[in-house]
Amino acid sequence: MHYAVYLAGEIHTDWRDSLIAASDGLPVSFTAPVTDHAASDDCGVAILGAEPDKFWHDNKGAKLNAVRTRKAIEEADIVVVRFGEKYKQWNAAFDAGYAAALGKSLIVMHGADHQHALKEVDAAALAVVETPEHVAQILRYVTEGTLPR
Repeated sequence: MHYAVYLAGEIHTDWRDSLIAASDGLPVSFTAPVTDHAASDDCGVAILGAEPDKFWHDNKGAKLNAVRTRKAIEEADIVVVRFGEKYKQWNAAFDAGYAAALGKSLIVMHGADHQHALKEVDAAALAVVETPEHVAQILRYVTEGTLPR
């Protein structure tokens, strides 16, 4: 069995690379949002034209990014949402809620300091973890039925 895994959330660290490396050899494929922060922020105005008002600048970008995000979440078997330490990721919370509403298997990743703020998001998840290695161990268990060595 092959699983499509969407990696949502925080884009300021290399957690995706760590997870993909730790999942090497498993029957999984990964998709993700555009992780180039500048490209993600400015795609709307770069493609559709400049906006003098920051609200409309951001609105255009959010809508174009949603084309990719919605399709990836809808096609995913498993959605992993990472909440980082430095920023409040409202987009990550939205992705988690969208995945939960679609009945996707949801794995949420964050540090212990975010536990209270994310308690409702955590309650919708099938697993809450702190590291990419935990996610890889879950993927190994789900695909192979083996426990960590």
